[in-house]
Amino acid sequence: MSDGRNGPVTIHDVARAAGVSIGTVSKALNNTGSLAPATREKVLAAVKALNFRPNVLAKSLHTGLSGTVGLISNDSFGRFTMPIMEGLEGVLSENGMGVFMCNATDDAEREKAHLEQLLAKQIDGIVVTSRRADRRPAVDLQGIGLPVIYVFSHSDDPDDLTLLPDDEGGAFTAVSHLIQSGRKRIAHVTGPDHFEAVRLRQKGWLAALAQAGLPPGPILHGEWSEAHGRALTTELMVGPFRPDAILCGNDRIARGAADALRESGLRVPEDVALVGFDNWKVMVEACRPPLTSVDMNLRELGAETGRRMVQMIRGTPQSGTIRLPCSLVLRDSA
Repeated sequence: MSDGRNGPVTIHDVARAAGVSIGTVSKALNNTGSLAPATREKVLAAVKALNFRPNVLAKSLHTGLSGTVGLISNDSFGRFTMPIMEGLEGVLSENGMGVFMCNATDDAEREKAHLEQLLAKQIDGIVVTSRRADRRPAVDLQGIGLPVIYVFSHSDDPDDLTLLPDDEGGAFTAVSHLIQSGRKRIAHVTGPDHFEAVRLRQKGWLAALAQAGLPPGPILHGEWSEAHGRALTTELMVGPFRPDAILCGNDRIARGAADALRESGLRVPEDVALVGFDNWKVMVEACRPPLTSVDMNLRELGAETGRRMVQMIRGTPQSGTIRLPCSLVLRDSA
């Protein structure tokens, strides 16, 4: 579009309208250099008033960057990927970058095809995520030295950068809250033990009990479902160890546990306190009573991924595994 003159609005028009140099306009648009806030605001106001659209192709030829990042996920349901994507996209957008998202659905060949398509688009970096935080083979970049970050997905290459929620710390926080609330017999009903997150949450549960000098209650493993939450909790409550609190491996299990306790004539939290994991809104609010749950802070995990991706694209290499803290969201169940 133009401002009434023939031809499109150019960077020269913006500079003229703002009363600054072309270089100052470039710094304001690319968020580089040292500009006074008032100068930057004046340039951006002129950009908006003239409806200026920067020439992305020209910029990419000048900088060698496309201003885009690829995201590959196998989380077809989007439960974990979408909050991560929101946090990632917010930070990248602030830095003038966009995201191409691809879904590989646990298909190695499909992931390879998506990766080739992303590389053909001359992306500046790749984010790999998943519906579970277990280890996986590193993506094959075909010798192209691009920044790669694994988030809620764990690369088997120690030289890669991996960002994960602190599952162990989240479970420790939840059990510590139960203990501080006066609970002394705390069981754990969770998912299959071949998941790394299950093992880490079990460590946090045991560590909190050990710190308080309390013996561990039973740990029961099953599928990540309400049905297994009901069945395992029913089994638990007829056993010799009658818990006064249960830490559940996820919110679906916890909702099933709440049903089982209610059907057994037990009150939550008066008789048995209940804590879930994930803080999945549709589950915690539908649970009766509303469920106290550990939030993995996935949006912040995505935002931190975005910040580190920007740093890596700008030349700061990073590697290793970083775990970001979880938080406990209190509701009526505990």
